[in-house]
Amino acid sequence: HVQLVESGGGSVQAGASLRLSCATSGLTYYGTYCMAWFRQAPGKERELVASLYTGVGSPHYADSVKGRFTVSHDNTEKALYLQMNSLKPEDTAMYYCAADPIGGPVANNFIYWGQGTQVTVSP
Repeated sequence: HVQLVESGGGSVQAGASLRLSCATSGLTYYGTYCMAWFRQAPGKERELVASLYTGVGSPHYADSVKGRFTVSHDNTEKALYLQMNSLKPEDTAMYYCAADPIGGPVANNFIYWGQGTQVTVSP
C-alpha cells in the first residue's frame, strides 16, 4: 500500500521561504521512481512544479519557479523535499507530492498522489 504524505505548508508573506516534505511508504524499489511536486490553484489545472528521478538525472523545474525552488530527495528516508524561497503571491496553491515509475510533464503521468499541503502567500 503506497502512501505519500505532504507537510510544511503554511501562510507566509511575499519574499518568505517554506520547505515542503513528502514522506513516502510502500514504494517498491524507491530508487527507480520519478518523484514530483505539482500545485493547483483554485480554478486552474494542476501543474508540474519540479520533478526528479530518484536514481539518476537532473531535476526539472517549471520556468515560473526556476532559481527560487529546489527539489531534493533522501534515499535513506525515502522522502521528497521542496525548498521554496522568494515566495510570491502567485505561488499560492495546494501543493501535491506525486510518484510514478516513469513520470512525465503532466498530472496524468503519475499514479501515486498525496493529499496535498496548502501554501498561501500574501502580498
